[in-house]
Amino acid sequence: MNRNVNSSIIVMEADELKQLTTEVKETLAENADVEKAEKRFDSASLWNIQKNRKTQSLSKRPVLSRRTTIL
Repeated sequence: MNRNVNSSIIVMEADELKQLTTEVKETLAENADVEKAEKRFDSASLWNIQKNRKTQSLSKRPVLSRRTTIL
């Protein structure tokens, strides 16, 4: 077994440590006029749901080739 072990303690300057650990104050724009897109459920959405279910069920089904026989 290799007995060479690297130290897990990282040596860095006090200024670098202070820069990494300072808290950043951020403000969010609360008064921004952002239009929320209204979700619509239409026939295309239903078609996509059904298509995805079919492809998922096909991928779970075992595939038998023509040469394979079931005993």
